[in-house]
Amino acid sequence: SESLWPVLPRVLAKVRHLFDVNSDPLAIFETLAIMNEIRPGLCVLGTRLPGSFNAFETSVRAILGQQVSVQAARVLASRLVATFGEEAQTPIEGLTRTFPAPTDILSLGEAITDRLGSLGVISSRSQTIYELALALSSGKIDLETPGRPLEEIEKLLAIRGIGPWTANYIAMRVMGWPDVFLPTDVGVKNALKPYEAKDLAKMAESWRPFRSYATMSLWNSL
Repeated sequence: SESLWPVLPRVLAKVRHLFDVNSDPLAIFETLAIMNEIRPGLCVLGTRLPGSFNAFETSVRAILGQQVSVQAARVLASRLVATFGEEAQTPIEGLTRTFPAPTDILSLGEAITDRLGSLGVISSRSQTIYELALALSSGKIDLETPGRPLEEIEKLLAIRGIGPWTANYIAMRVMGWPDVFLPTDVGVKNALKPYEAKDLAKMAESWRPFRSYATMSLWNSL
C-alpha cells in the first residue's frame, strides 16, 4: 500500500524479524544436528524462529494462553480486539481492527478487571496485562530494541502473573532471543519422551547458543 511508504523501513524491519530473515540457517544446523542422534529428522536445515510484528500483541497473547487451550486463547484475543481495538479501513475481508495498544489498556484504569472480565479474562491475568502495558508505556521494559535481553527477562518476571515460561517465550518470540529453552513446556517434554524432566536441561546445554531453534524443532516434531 502506498500509505506505508513513509514508514517502509520500519515495516521491512518488522517483517524481517517476523520471518527471522537475518538468521544463519547453516550455523544453526551445524550446532543442532546433534539432535538427530535423539531421533532422525528432529532438526531440519532451515528451521527459523517465528518472530513478532507487534510486541504488545504477542506478549498479551502469551499471557492469555496461560493454562488454557490454543483455541481458548484465540477466542479471548479476538474478543479483546473486537472490544478495544481501533477500527481500520483495509481492502482485506475480516481485517477491520488493530490490536489494542498499551495506552488503550491503560485507559481502562481500575476498571480493567471488570472490562476484561466481561470478555472471559480472569482478574489476575487482566491485572498482569495492565502491568505489562504500564511497563512498556513508561519505558521500564523494552521489548522492541532490547540491548540486554536477559535483563528484560528479569523485568518481565517481576510482573505478577508472568512466570519463567511466559517471560522466556516472550524473549524468544518478541525479542528474538536465540537461546531460550523451555524444559517445563508440555510440548518439549512430549517431544523428548522418554527422557525425564531432570535430564532435559542438561541435554539442552549442547544446543547453545541456539536453544530457541531447538525448542522450535521439538515443537515441529509433534
